[in-house]
Amino acid sequence: MKKTILITGATDGIGLLAAKKLAEQGHQLLIHGRNQAKLAQISEQLGGALTYEADFRDMGAVVQMARAVLAAHERVDVLINNAGILKTKQTRTAAGRDVRFDVNTLAPYILMRSLLAVIPETGRVLNLSSAAQAPIDIAAMRAFVPMDDMAAYAQSKLAITLWSAEAAREHPNGPAFIAINPGSLLATKMVKEGFGIDGKDLNIGADILVRAAIEEEFASASGMYFDNDSGGFASAHHAASDKGYCEEFMAALAELTQAHINEVCQ
Repeated sequence: MKKTILITGATDGIGLLAAKKLAEQGHQLLIHGRNQAKLAQISEQLGGALTYEADFRDMGAVVQMARAVLAAHERVDVLINNAGILKTKQTRTAAGRDVRFDVNTLAPYILMRSLLAVIPETGRVLNLSSAAQAPIDIAAMRAFVPMDDMAAYAQSKLAITLWSAEAAREHPNGPAFIAINPGSLLATKMVKEGFGIDGKDLNIGADILVRAAIEEEFASASGMYFDNDSGGFASAHHAASDKGYCEEFMAALAELTQAHINEVCQ
């Protein structure tokens, strides 16, 4: 069965390669990026994929994108929250938060919550996590605190892993919410800029996203964390098992995002 699949951060790296593989299988691709010219070029390569431009450092842009998707589609079978950032010269957003939390954690949460109305119970939300996970400084998620790139990134990746599991608990009948480490040190722009190395074969990450989007083995994996380094489902950082900590985190996440989610429907 052909699916409608929305991939964020689909103009390069794992997202682009996964989009190409899914388009080759005949699925309808909706692709997101920050550069309209690049989106248009890739849309042509994918046979006319629909494009959505938004800078995830700006929650207003996320709201506008969600509205556009809802206006154009009655159904989105799979949402792949792939867009992410590790290293940038400007780490503080206009909202006064760390860019890693805004792009890697808050923006995908707002998009997911906004699109739930058109994601069926049989659908899937795939969230790009990482082997790099660290306990979240919740105060630093609310307001900018200077920290090194890897610390902020690792916290943001545990954060998206936590809300994946919490969303699964809130929606026991589906869709499936799955956090995925696509593989460590793959040949992405992020790895090249952050670590100065070429990285491993991108197909490692793209192939697991394709599998998770369409294969039956992932249909019943809601709330789980898939670690592609080990090749199977695994335990996330131990903080994910602390109920009180998760509740505190989710309360802060709701505080930061609810107004934007409400705005989508206004």
